[in-house]
Amino acid sequence: MNKPIIVVLDDFERVARDYADWSAVDAKAEVRVYREALRGQALLDALMPANAVVLMRDRTPFLAELIEKLPNLKLVHFTGTRNGALDTKALAARGIPVLHTGWGPNKDATTEMTWALILAAQKRLVSQHNALLQGIWRPHDTLSPVLHGQRIGIAGLGEIGGRVANVAKAFGMEVVTWSPNMTQERAAVKGATSVSFDELVATSHIITAHLVLGPTTRNLFGAAQFGAMRRDAIFVNTSRAGLVDEAALATALIAGRPAMAALDVFSEEPVPTTHALVGLPNVIHTPHLGFVCEPVFRKFYGDVVEALTAWLDGRPLPRVLPAT
Repeated sequence: MNKPIIVVLDDFERVARDYADWSAVDAKAEVRVYREALRGQALLDALMPANAVVLMRDRTPFLAELIEKLPNLKLVHFTGTRNGALDTKALAARGIPVLHTGWGPNKDATTEMTWALILAAQKRLVSQHNALLQGIWRPHDTLSPVLHGQRIGIAGLGEIGGRVANVAKAFGMEVVTWSPNMTQERAAVKGATSVSFDELVATSHIITAHLVLGPTTRNLFGAAQFGAMRRDAIFVNTSRAGLVDEAALATALIAGRPAMAALDVFSEEPVPTTHALVGLPNVIHTPHLGFVCEPVFRKFYGDVVEALTAWLDGRPLPRVLPAT
């Protein structure tokens, strides 16, 4: 009898096998791990024989058009707790269960990444580093203001935004916030002041996005918002690329308002080198590292192995996503 085939996609970090004990799964299934992004026919070829598929968050869109071409599919497991690139209705129509993992300290990791980007942009670390490698000691953009006393505008004061606010206060910054349902009382709990979206955009030195992507927040930051920002503003996004009109941001950065952007998320990932924002001198880019840390990935793959073992053994499945 042939073993079930389990396909693990998007192991960019090359840790899937190292961060969990797969021996119980290997004893009963053939596990195929793909470490590069697959698209088009290459993706279909990899998935066609799969009985179970493991997705790394929403790195690979898994939509109805693809699902209907996978006749052997019996289980889908994604990491994290939400996946906006997964067609759960198409899977439910075929009776295919969808499982998810826990998280680990992802919110702390994303907060750290946000502040790494803020500080790198504020202190011009990339240009300073590159200049030194070229034999230039202290280039023309060495002088920058300190964060103390500056205003930071946090769009979204949830678990990550709240942590970002705590660090900002430690730097002595004035913290203002906005979200669709923000109140002064909720903002005050985090030591922040609730302001209008227009005020946040126009008056903040640091503008950082921490909102859930939805119909009311898609392309929230567009040409009008970038045009209203201070000339010394730094725009930071470690949340979702869909919050931003990327073409408008590229145009605004070329025009010099905002002064800089520091971005960890892109509409297409891995981001192509031809992307409008890639290569601009006033942009710091990182490859979606916000949640990428050892304890989170150990939790991801530990939970995946636990669930796959239960599936192979015919036991009740853990962390099944409710049908919608």
